[in-house]
Amino acid sequence: MRTPRRDSVGPGQESVWDYPRPPSAEVTPRRVVVEIGGRVVADTTRAVRVCETSHPPVYYVPREDVVPGVLERAGGSSWCEWKGAATYWDAVVDGTRRPSAAWSYEQPTAGYEHLRGAVAFYPSRVDRATVDGEQVRAQAGDFYGGWITGDVVGPFKGEPGTLGW
Repeated sequence: MRTPRRDSVGPGQESVWDYPRPPSAEVTPRRVVVEIGGRVVADTTRAVRVCETSHPPVYYVPREDVVPGVLERAGGSSWCEWKGAATYWDAVVDGTRRPSAAWSYEQPTAGYEHLRGAVAFYPSRVDRATVDGEQVRAQAGDFYGGWITGDVVGPFKGEPGTLGW
């Protein structure tokens, strides 16, 4: 495995290469908002921010802060070596379905219990996702769901040339 060249870290920024493995998972007071079809479908100041080496943060929104009826169980699942089995969710807004727009860990493994009852949205599968009012950029690749903001630098897993990391 080759070591990637890190991007320069400026004032107020974090490098994803300083994030831990296994990932950290901490409640954050930052305001996380998700919009689909011109509607706010999630809005919270108590998301769980998960940070893992080489990945931009992922924000898990407590289900109580997601508009009721928006999420419908989707097919399929995947496995995270740290958090366990992932469940996928379609987002349905005004009759329009966004397949597998979010995921959750219904029975997370030890150390990640506070993810139970929370859901993470893929920024690439919603119309708009923000952190403290800043619109996020989606992590590259269809598998990853990281939220890139101006306060994190990479390079990020999923971008071209990262397959060997």
